[in-house]
Amino acid sequence: MELKATNISFKYPSAKKYQLKDVNLELDNKKIIGLIGDSGSGKSTLCKILSGYVDKYEGSVTLDGQPLPKKGFKPVQLIYQHPEKVMNPKWKMKQVLEESWEVPDDILSEFGIQKSWLTRFPQELSGGELQRFSVLRSLNPKTKFIIADEMTTMLDAITQVQILDSVLKIVKERNMGFLLVSHDMDLINTICDDKIYLKDINGA
Repeated sequence: MELKATNISFKYPSAKKYQLKDVNLELDNKKIIGLIGDSGSGKSTLCKILSGYVDKYEGSVTLDGQPLPKKGFKPVQLIYQHPEKVMNPKWKMKQVLEESWEVPDDILSEFGIQKSWLTRFPQELSGGELQRFSVLRSLNPKTKFIIADEMTTMLDAITQVQILDSVLKIVKERNMGFLLVSHDMDLINTICDDKIYLKDINGA
């Protein structure tokens, strides 16, 4: 399975300069890849393009040679740094989860989610608790590729390792692709098989 970006260029409508210029990237499910870049370098924008959340750009993104679907389920799932921004505040957490898939009890337990949390609203949980739900939502059985954009920032060091171990176990079981975006070089070096510096592939 291959996620491929070809000649990706992007700039905001009000900007004179491109944030991303002629970015080429090929990712597969054989290696865990780390993406590294300075703040404001375009990492998050590239993640949104690769997962289909931004569709106004130059170039193309394909998954196994096919364009990303514009409607319905997104096979490339993006885990945001700020989970509260992507959850409906009017829904209880059980509904938030089940919008994506019905998660078995053993997986809920593995991710440290307490049953009592399922009856709460997003604003009643901490950032770290919400992030566990955000990660689980992305692990829908139809997911082919996961992009984790600073996904463990809200978690303490021990929980970071626990969550990443649980995610990577499922990623490997299902032969999914995984791109980890982080400022934490220790984390990248520990988790990833290879790493890419955005400045090396971005002509902007």
